[in-house]
Amino acid sequence: MAAKEFKVSVSEAAATMGVSPQFVRVGLQRGVLPFGTAVQVSRNKYTYFISRSKFNEYLGIKGEDKCQSLA
Repeated sequence: MAAKEFKVSVSEAAATMGVSPQFVRVGLQRGVLPFGTAVQVSRNKYTYFISRSKFNEYLGIKGEDKCQSLA
């Protein structure tokens, strides 16, 4: 399985949740979204990791379903 299949981008997570990418970034930075993490790499720069399996679990997506827009 390719590494990309284990990760969800911030923009993909935001679109699936129906929120802005900034909402996801701040939620990860503050530790209130349990499906990923934000790592501060410099004073004003963060990098983000969102686990596809934890993201799907958080949204209640079962089985092999990939995260997708809920709209």
